[in-house]
Amino acid sequence: MWLLQKRRPVSFTLFEKSPMTPVRTRIAHAVALMCALNAVLASPAQAHGDASAAANDAVDTAQAVIVTGTRGSNRTQFDTMAPVDVFNRADIAAVESSDLNDVLAQLVPSYVVQRLPMADGQVFVRPATLRGLSPDQTLVLVNGKRFHRSALLGARGAQAPDLAQIPVSAIKRIEVLRDGASAQYGSDAIAGVINIILDDTVGTEVSVHHSQYSEGDGKANELNLKTGFAFGETGKASIFGALAKSDPTSRTRQRADAIAFQQAHPELKVPNPVQRWGQPELDSKRLGFNASMALSDTAELYGFGLVSRSDGTSDFNWRNPDTSTGAYKTSTLFPGWDLRSVYPLGFSPSYSNDQDDVQLVAGVRGHVTDRLGWDASASYGRNRIDYHLANSINASMGPGSPTAFYLGQLSQTEKILNVNFNYELPIAALPQPVNIAFGMEARNETYGVTAGDTASWTVGPGAAVGLDANANGAPGFSSRQAGSWGQDSSAAYLDVEVPVTRALSLGGAARYEHFSEFGGTVNGKLSARYALSDNLALRGSYSTGFRAPTPGQSNTNSTSQGLDTKTLLLFTSGRLANNDPLAVLLGAQALKPEKSKNLSLGLTWKTPAGFSGSVDVYDIKVSDRFSTSAAFAVPAGVANPLRYTSVSYFTNDFDTTTRGIDIVGSHLSRFGDGKLNLTLAYNYNTTKVDGGNSSLVTNAAQRQVFEERLPRQKATISGNYELGNWNTLARVRYYGAWTDNSGNATGDIFQRFGARQFFDLAASYRITAGQSLRVGIDNLFDTYPEEASFQASRGLIYSRNAPYDTDGRNLYVEYNVKF
Repeated sequence: MWLLQKRRPVSFTLFEKSPMTPVRTRIAHAVALMCALNAVLASPAQAHGDASAAANDAVDTAQAVIVTGTRGSNRTQFDTMAPVDVFNRADIAAVESSDLNDVLAQLVPSYVVQRLPMADGQVFVRPATLRGLSPDQTLVLVNGKRFHRSALLGARGAQAPDLAQIPVSAIKRIEVLRDGASAQYGSDAIAGVINIILDDTVGTEVSVHHSQYSEGDGKANELNLKTGFAFGETGKASIFGALAKSDPTSRTRQRADAIAFQQAHPELKVPNPVQRWGQPELDSKRLGFNASMALSDTAELYGFGLVSRSDGTSDFNWRNPDTSTGAYKTSTLFPGWDLRSVYPLGFSPSYSNDQDDVQLVAGVRGHVTDRLGWDASASYGRNRIDYHLANSINASMGPGSPTAFYLGQLSQTEKILNVNFNYELPIAALPQPVNIAFGMEARNETYGVTAGDTASWTVGPGAAVGLDANANGAPGFSSRQAGSWGQDSSAAYLDVEVPVTRALSLGGAARYEHFSEFGGTVNGKLSARYALSDNLALRGSYSTGFRAPTPGQSNTNSTSQGLDTKTLLLFTSGRLANNDPLAVLLGAQALKPEKSKNLSLGLTWKTPAGFSGSVDVYDIKVSDRFSTSAAFAVPAGVANPLRYTSVSYFTNDFDTTTRGIDIVGSHLSRFGDGKLNLTLAYNYNTTKVDGGNSSLVTNAAQRQVFEERLPRQKATISGNYELGNWNTLARVRYYGAWTDNSGNATGDIFQRFGARQFFDLAASYRITAGQSLRVGIDNLFDTYPEEASFQASRGLIYSRNAPYDTDGRNLYVEYNVKF
């Protein structure tokens, strides 16, 4: 019965919801809230304990040495010239998910990830954004080394790394640089850098996890193992593995046309619902290692590897026998054949993804003198995805069509060689040595497409009489689309940090990078930090950046199908490579790099009473942004072997400005006999289209969706209390309002969704020194967004583009043992 009921979301006002509220007012609200929390916890009324003692008892993350955004060996989170968030194992473990995307979405205020049910490959490789920019405008590192991209080209052609391939249980800490860094790291680092540091500690840890939604579906089980050990006289290694399996979820209402079909055919028993909207069924296996060994007093051999395999299955839209004339049409061309004899109740294709992923890195690092260090490494990364479709048909083949298809394979391979040097130059007039880093890198990336079964993409004889060609739901990759394309690049950089005085530090970086496909680019960065006191500092930076087009974006063709939410008829779209003759005829040009200018200014502080935080404002201008062109009808007289309804191509066609503020604060104190840690993370972010030739510029409705598709405000407030063997967590997650649309080929429909808050609770108990049990509830009050009325014709209840989980309350339990 829950499928037919409307929900009343639980709501309260955490931040002002009106879009007319000035930015300065929102900032003032957030800062005031932080100050209020600090005042309460640091006041004399808190006579239950000593705040400074609590601060001394805990690890001060503000003083932990970081390795992201700086090449100096003694920078802490508080000392950096750009904002860097550091999350330790406890922070990571406090989030109930084996998907690193979900973990980051709860920890980093400007990080947003969507579920995207029934969105082809994106339901398995989920796009995630930092500061509202494209998923592939954030650079991902593992142990400081570039992590390869996924083989999937997602929304607007974005090709980003798939963080879900990295086992959460293998992570020691995560460092997130919230600043442009292309001058330091190269392509992609426009929004920032995420650096995942793998665990290297000695000891064994095993955990078993079970979760399920309160609606009774989405059951998930996980087994995680990590063991670290020493070998020889100088070696140490960690080996980790993770197994996870989750059942699908369904938040679906029976389609109106399915109800009408049942009434028109009472002799049939139509499934209710005929299609499922929700998370896919997933099964994953992940292995990895992280090791190092001294070769001498001055050199160390190191390496790490990640290997994963995942399989998933999702539903597609239901095909109605009474209205899907392209599939159910009868013809004298196939005498006696009627698809109703195969699928009398209609059919919903089943879409599957088989993915394997490998990342291997080996290197040697050491020092020539106490002041000159070096690091040379080689890495290999590959992501490979095979697609399958079942419960389908290629109607144009008539009775000769199979009902299951192999659609083909996508692959992305990257090989990198780099060498880095770091020299500390002592200058008598300066309080500390000048840090000079320089290095070189060579990179090769190859993108491949393997054709699927011929039946998955062929245009059979029935197409001439109006029967749909290709595998119905997801056409396979044709022999015309198959191939392999590569791109080489080489780079050199210089990165200098100068401690001018004890209060003032300056930094500068420059990087030249040359790509075989489009030439060279030079980027730079200037940064500064000024300490107003030992506990208060100003910081700021200005940088230029870029993101290079990938071989997959520049050279591939793809075919996709969709269902118009108004007519419920199938349409087939083609996205052509920019060098395809038809694309060139329609105006396509060679892709060029996206370019950015990033300006940031911030204030950071810490106090002996355990209060620390930062406020950072930023302005990011991105030009020549990557997008998909307008859809074109295939011109008369031009060959159209795959029967495209419309075609498009990738293009650099618009510019944007992104502005926002990040506010992060925490207060650690003793409360009663225990320790209390309160944290606040808040982001306000806007993106505006400045100009260009895109429909985002000329079409006000499309521009509105692009600018408002993600919440402008996102915040997390959490409190963690530790008392004896007990540890409790309470968390509020806030998402501001956002806009969605139906995506119809004609007559697009728009809807605005209001702000939502989600409450999470968890408690853990330490049974023995090495055993603990944790139970928790995410979305305690079973909050849902408004129903997506513009998608109701397809049975969808909640928008598939929501920036948060729309499956309701989730309950979980975890048992952990260490020895």
